[in-house]
Amino acid sequence: MAKCKMKVLRRCLYFVLSFPLSGVFCFSELSFITEPSDVTVLPKDPAVLDCQAHGQPPVTIEWLKNGVRLAESEHVSFLPNGSLYIPKVKHDEEDSDEGFYQCLSQNKYGAILSQRSHLTIASISQFVLHPVPVVVTEGSVARFLCAVTSSPPASITWELNQSTLPLETERITVLPSGVLQIHNVQLEDAGQYRCVATNIGSRMKSREARLTVKLGAHPKPPQRPRIIAGPQNITASLHQTVVLECLATGNPQPIISWSRADSKPIDVYNARVLGSGNLVITDVNSQHSGVYLCRATTPGTRNFTVAAANLTILVPPSIVERPESQTRPRAGTARFMCQAEGVPPPQISWLKNGEQVHLNGRIKMYNSKLVITQIIPEDDAIYQCVAESEQGSVLSLARLIVVMSEDRPSVPRNIHAETISSSAILLAWERPLYNADKVIAYSIHYMKAEGLNNEEYQVVIGNDTTSYIIDDLEPARNYSFYIVAYMPMGASRMSDQVSQHTLEDVPLRTPELSLTSSSPTAIQVSWQPLPAKLSRGRVSAYRLSYRTAADNAVTSVELAKNSTEYLLEGLQPDTIYLLRMAAATRVGWCVPSAWTSHRTPKTSNSKVPSAPLLQLEPLNCTSIKARWQISSRSVLAQGYRLCYHEEGQPEQPTIQLKSDSSEYTIGGLDPRKKYHIKLLAFSQAGDGYQVDQTVGTPGCVSARDHLAVAPPPPDHVTSVANSSSAVSLNWSLPAFISRKAVRFTVRCTPLGSHNASAIRYLQTTKQSVMVQNLEANTCYEFVVRLHVDQMSSPWSSVIRQRTLVAAPSRPPAGVRITLIEDDTALVSWREPEEPNVVVTHYTILYASQRAWLAGRWKIIQREGSNTMALLEKLEPGNIYLVKISASNQVGDGPFSDIAEVVLPRGGSHRSKSPRHSDSFSDTTVFSDGLYHIDQKSMSGIIVGVCIALSCIVMCALILISKGRSRKSASTKVIGVGNGEGPHASLSLPSEHAPETPMPVISDHFIDSKGGPNIVIRSCGPVNHGSHSKRWLFFKGNKQNPHKDEVENRACFYETGKTVLRYEERLGAAPLHPSSREIIYGPLYSESSHTSEGSQETGDSGHYSNEDSNEEMSNSSANQSSRPQCFGPDDSPVLEELKASLKRENEEKPSPPLQYPAQDANLVLQPCCISVVEVSHPAQFTSLPTGS
Repeated sequence: MAKCKMKVLRRCLYFVLSFPLSGVFCFSELSFITEPSDVTVLPKDPAVLDCQAHGQPPVTIEWLKNGVRLAESEHVSFLPNGSLYIPKVKHDEEDSDEGFYQCLSQNKYGAILSQRSHLTIASISQFVLHPVPVVVTEGSVARFLCAVTSSPPASITWELNQSTLPLETERITVLPSGVLQIHNVQLEDAGQYRCVATNIGSRMKSREARLTVKLGAHPKPPQRPRIIAGPQNITASLHQTVVLECLATGNPQPIISWSRADSKPIDVYNARVLGSGNLVITDVNSQHSGVYLCRATTPGTRNFTVAAANLTILVPPSIVERPESQTRPRAGTARFMCQAEGVPPPQISWLKNGEQVHLNGRIKMYNSKLVITQIIPEDDAIYQCVAESEQGSVLSLARLIVVMSEDRPSVPRNIHAETISSSAILLAWERPLYNADKVIAYSIHYMKAEGLNNEEYQVVIGNDTTSYIIDDLEPARNYSFYIVAYMPMGASRMSDQVSQHTLEDVPLRTPELSLTSSSPTAIQVSWQPLPAKLSRGRVSAYRLSYRTAADNAVTSVELAKNSTEYLLEGLQPDTIYLLRMAAATRVGWCVPSAWTSHRTPKTSNSKVPSAPLLQLEPLNCTSIKARWQISSRSVLAQGYRLCYHEEGQPEQPTIQLKSDSSEYTIGGLDPRKKYHIKLLAFSQAGDGYQVDQTVGTPGCVSARDHLAVAPPPPDHVTSVANSSSAVSLNWSLPAFISRKAVRFTVRCTPLGSHNASAIRYLQTTKQSVMVQNLEANTCYEFVVRLHVDQMSSPWSSVIRQRTLVAAPSRPPAGVRITLIEDDTALVSWREPEEPNVVVTHYTILYASQRAWLAGRWKIIQREGSNTMALLEKLEPGNIYLVKISASNQVGDGPFSDIAEVVLPRGGSHRSKSPRHSDSFSDTTVFSDGLYHIDQKSMSGIIVGVCIALSCIVMCALILISKGRSRKSASTKVIGVGNGEGPHASLSLPSEHAPETPMPVISDHFIDSKGGPNIVIRSCGPVNHGSHSKRWLFFKGNKQNPHKDEVENRACFYETGKTVLRYEERLGAAPLHPSSREIIYGPLYSESSHTSEGSQETGDSGHYSNEDSNEEMSNSSANQSSRPQCFGPDDSPVLEELKASLKRENEEKPSPPLQYPAQDANLVLQPCCISVVEVSHPAQFTSLPTGS
């Protein structure tokens, strides 16, 4: 049922809104088959103006001359086909048939008027310019000029001495404009010259002018190129022939070349060079308009001079958008569109049945559009759009059919308007009181409330709503609204009108700046107030920014809202300054304008002209007229230099103008572009002060460049979030937009943002776009509008899209570690400092320094809502490193900087459970890597260091005192003397024990397991030293014993003991003192029976001092305890050894063993049973021993 109802509604809407087409095809229109055209005749010749009309009979034709109806008479008659016939054209001062003619055709549907036809009588007026006498040098160039006004245009020929001038020679050129050029003048060229003008009407001759030729100097001196007759600004009609003259002199003869200032190519098909450098363009059209540059260059050099001229082609009017016939119900609204183009732009007017439309409150004309509201039966007529200019006229017709119906609804009630934004107003109403159930649609009409002849807009909506948002309004404007209800065969009267004001917005753009310099250190900046359409509210302030071209430092000055000029002072002379302007309303600042450059003068010189007062006026979409005047108190100018360029493009060549010039037309420009124009006057003293201005060209109105109405916005706009920084938009063209070149503008705005700088605009020619560089996890509003033929549609409906969540791009901030126990630390942090960040969990990595070096991190994770974590079971005395990263479902963010915490050292036996101790103050480590220690902690550290040093000193004293007491318990050392023979050794029996090898012992045997440094003699630790009570490491180094002196030391041999034997050989080097002392030991050795603890050796693990001392003590106390390997009776040998040692000690005391002060290591000899024979201090061999 709903679908059926919608079909009926669509058909009814089609009938009401699209009825114009059906109405048009229901009747036979009235139209012209032939219209009169321009005619040129001779006086007293007959003339015929054709006119034929077609339509439903009867059709009548009348004629008008200069807008007045023409009556048929003997002098003028109407032919049966409707044409006008004049048998004998009159051309008297009192009565002339010359003028504009139109025919008027009429039938029962209405009347139509033809285009305008101009009847011209052929004639030639007096010469405007006569040739003047010329004196030239032989070999140079002579030029004559004449001008005459003629209709039709006359052809010009020249005579020399009243005879036709021969044109066979290449030296003589006659231009269609009437110029005679003679190159390389010879003596025989001298004589009387005159020009002859001829057309179909008559022939006329000018006055004569003499050419005098003088002999020139030979050879000629070199001369720079000079243009003596440059091109002039020309305005020509369509299809005419145009001549741009360029005559130059110089030695050698310069070469002439042509180009266009807009860099477009010259039409090679219709253009040719006449003579030595004149450009002739035939059958001109609008594409030939522009600035042409003539360049004279000396061959083989870069010396040249340039002259420029503007060519403007006048184009007759042509209608590019024709009105369409319509059928409208009574009380409805009809709109007739009409657009025309031409050069100059034509004026558009409207006719109703051949007469001017009388505008009133119901019938209005907006620009070129005719709008008829509250239609009445008398509005049923034929309407014509008339486009007229000095180049002619053209018309286009359309008919309005009024449908009558008495069954109409009453008007909508209680209209209410509410402002939503700077461009939108909500309109609401109540349904009509009568026939509300028959209403199929509502028509909303709105227009600007201020001003006259404001254009009225219309929106048609269905009957299922009583509210509508109009969102294409201008900011800060007052609008009036009314509503009409439609039925299938009629419409209601219009409702009461309501008015509502839109809010302000930021200015659409900035004012155009005008820059002049009155001194080398100042720039006068002036501008015009922004019109209401551009200001979009009341301007509250201006901001002027400037800087030098070589410096990026920008200086800004805020100016009052009503200011229109400002003087910048204290500037640098001869410096290029860049300036730009921004404007603001209460909403905010607009985007600043582009930088405009201006160079300050070099020095203040009163002899140069002041800056001209410049005025710029756009003539059309491709031309700008510049007018200027210079102060009467200024220095007399010898000429002007004008330069212009499009914004953002390089400057065009400078155009030099004469001193009597006061205006110049710049042509060949692009529509809807901004141009910077610079002008200065110059004198003999140099260039004067410069003036800079900026102006924009309007858009062209043509079939290619304009649409009938504003196109609708794009349809089916959709958005997809591709990533955290990109959103993809897609849309489709409206149904009735043809596949012509269109472009789109996409507006992207963060939701809820009131900052104008946050709004982004993207241009594209495709039906999709990727908007990038967006903020992650942010909601944006997107709207799209299309542009076709310089028309823009309203914005599409708003589409909202949120970008995807992105992985955190920054680490957690403010990482802090607090030590709360000896083995527990608290880590805290803040969320990453980035907008709209989403964190699902945090990852904490921590490790001690050793583990960090090995790459072993411990990992814990916490939820995103937590910003602290406990690090437990830490090892006291270590330094721990901590870093944290934030993560979410997309990915992991970067880690923070590593933070450190130092744990205090605990006892040697640490309990498994955390120990709470107050002896250590909490130390906090921040992520900057620095330890923040308070004064109390620092004092504790100093006291602890002092106590540790005291303990070390006390331990050293104890060790020294115990070492001295060991000599009483040490093994007796027996010296073996040998007075004869080179060697002496103790014969040790070896039959009782197997041989065991002993490792070689260096000067200092260092315990690799970190035990104390003890020099181990054959049977245990030994302290080398004399009987002196002084500390040995404070003694100086003693002289080494004489190298011939032989020391033979031996010890008791016992099972499980090591015996070293030294044997000196002839020719061997003396034994190093330290080595000898390590091997033999001092004369007196002490051994402490009270040494406590255990020492580790490098090869036998733990060494028990108690066992050694006990064994040695028993050996000395009991004779039977000596080793069995010595034999049953060794006392004589022992006594001999004792006596030898005693004698040696009396002769020379044993040198003490020197210990380096920094060496705290003790050398150990193994306690395994082995016998070693030392044959040389540096050579040791293993001897067999018993087990």
